[in-house]
Amino acid sequence: MKQPSGKYVRILSIDGGGIRSIIPGQILCVLEEKLKAKTGRSETRLVDYFDLIAGSGSGGIMACAYLSPIKPQNQTARFSAVQVADIFLRYGKKIYEETFDHKLLSVGGLIDEKYSSYGMEKLLKEYFDDLQLSHLLKPCLVPAYDITRRQAHFFTQHTALRPSEDFLVRDIARATTASPTYFECKRVQSLSGVSYPMIDGGVFANNPALCAYAEARKIYAHPGKPDKGVTANGMVVLSLGTGKSKLHYEFDEAKNWGVASWSRPLIDIMASSSSEVVDYQLSEIFSAVDVPSQYLRIDTKLGIDVDPAMDKASVDNMQALKELGQYVAEEVDDQLTALVDLLTA
Repeated sequence: MKQPSGKYVRILSIDGGGIRSIIPGQILCVLEEKLKAKTGRSETRLVDYFDLIAGSGSGGIMACAYLSPIKPQNQTARFSAVQVADIFLRYGKKIYEETFDHKLLSVGGLIDEKYSSYGMEKLLKEYFDDLQLSHLLKPCLVPAYDITRRQAHFFTQHTALRPSEDFLVRDIARATTASPTYFECKRVQSLSGVSYPMIDGGVFANNPALCAYAEARKIYAHPGKPDKGVTANGMVVLSLGTGKSKLHYEFDEAKNWGVASWSRPLIDIMASSSSEVVDYQLSEIFSAVDVPSQYLRIDTKLGIDVDPAMDKASVDNMQALKELGQYVAEEVDDQLTALVDLLTA
């Protein structure tokens, strides 16, 4: 087991949420600035003060970006928090571009996925090129679901020791964002050539914070007990949501829905409910050992000016999401300041 570099094992976890990832992106920009001010180092990056970063769906793209080095074998982070936040602000319309041809062939998403994966894969190639999982700067956890083997799959940098466990980062990011009905599933290959047909990790871990907690216990030793895994006393966890959807479903309508009508609402309900359950579980875990302040969950209700759809990438909606993220960061300023003290302890 590894020894943490600071007083605590520090975990960052980011939910999936499509274009709504703009919200945690803005919060993390503020956190990085606070870390710079605290350390007096303008080159400070988030990865310097987290020991494990987890992300599901669009949060998985962010996790991979924060952990990316300038080049393989280099220990310098390639992207700042602002540059990662810009991924969705700059390319959101390209990712969720419903072209006329694809719309016609898919009958508006009824008989095929709603979006072509071309824009997404072009973006991931641009950002990650041929970077490998094993090249990432710190341990990570990015979930996806193997639809053939029918099992959860966790992409983890710290276990990518052989070609059979190593993958291209762009493929990992594509696999964890292969949200059913939105993008087609992704067949990824390990560097040994074995194929894994994957869909979005959000189908079982849209909030991967509890998975990250369990993974950290395997990686890092308990202070003073080198043969035992770290527990909540020795951890600091920052878990970021992508906004609580204001969509609701009326009984009189839902009682008559069939498979086609339930497909999109079910994805929304599964994602939000699983995130809420994980938050409850972690809150209880940290409270049980009297360190509730070492777990911070930041999420917010989406305002009336924000479209809750994960694919609403209009200029106006992306700007509204950005402003909401900035507003939330201001609302939790004291908590972020206290978190910085824990992260730098």
